[in-house]
Amino acid sequence: MHSRLLIAGLAFVLFSTPATAAPDWSKVDQAMGRGGTAQPDGVYRYSFPRSDLKVILDKVILKPALALGSWAAFQPMGDQVMVMGDLVLTHEEVEPVMRRLLASGFTVTALHNHLLHSTPATMYMHIGAHGDPIKLAQSLHDALALSRTPLVTAPSPKAPMVAAPLSFNTAALDDIMRAKGKINGGVYQFSFPRQEALTAEGMPAPATMGTATAINFQPTEGGKAAISGDFVLTASEVDPVMRTLVSNGIEITALHNHMLDDQPRLFFMHFWSDKDAQLLARGLRAALDKMNLAKP
Repeated sequence: MHSRLLIAGLAFVLFSTPATAAPDWSKVDQAMGRGGTAQPDGVYRYSFPRSDLKVILDKVILKPALALGSWAAFQPMGDQVMVMGDLVLTHEEVEPVMRRLLASGFTVTALHNHLLHSTPATMYMHIGAHGDPIKLAQSLHDALALSRTPLVTAPSPKAPMVAAPLSFNTAALDDIMRAKGKINGGVYQFSFPRQEALTAEGMPAPATMGTATAINFQPTEGGKAAISGDFVLTASEVDPVMRTLVSNGIEITALHNHMLDDQPRLFFMHFWSDKDAQLLARGLRAALDKMNLAKP
């Protein structure tokens, strides 16, 4: 309890004192070995798609954007940062990556599955840290180097790439989900932030720190889609959302926490199905209606 009070006190000082200098993201990029992306809420985020893996689930070859995307988000606190992330690892990669992270001052806040009966099996390691952004970026890079995670960003094409249309009706999904999705890596993605002001260890935890419900559709065949992602829920929402998903033929694959000291306490419910895309969208929207989501 004493350590939590110290962290909360540090957070108050950091967020109530004018920042003297924001991190130099170009130097952080250099330490990470790839460029990050500035988010509208001020977070700086890195993505590490596991394009090296060929994961198959129910005869579907999963695209990295569906369920195989490692990421790390840096939230500025003056010239320091809070880092949160989720690393996709094979079983044999877990131990060496964890050891290196722990030795570098990171905290592993969760380790679990998100998918069921996939080949090869993947684990998801949730991490957190506070401190100098360049040192943390270098430490994270060195830990990931112990896995087969691709660390070098592919060169950007000279001409902007136009996302190829998907084999299902994305406009119909937007209408059913009452939100606008986006195409990313051959997957149609939705994000639904919560209404509450969320914190982790007493510090703000906005949507791009992994606190928004993520719903992904990957086209399969004949208007069908494989779906995966996670619902971000308070305790009172867990049972009604689970019952709604199951009644709509959507499999629950995991239920757990991703953080250690979040307020309100959040539960992450992962799911899977491969059926008619619009049918699945109706079931997902019915589950979303059980939640306290931010107004569009």
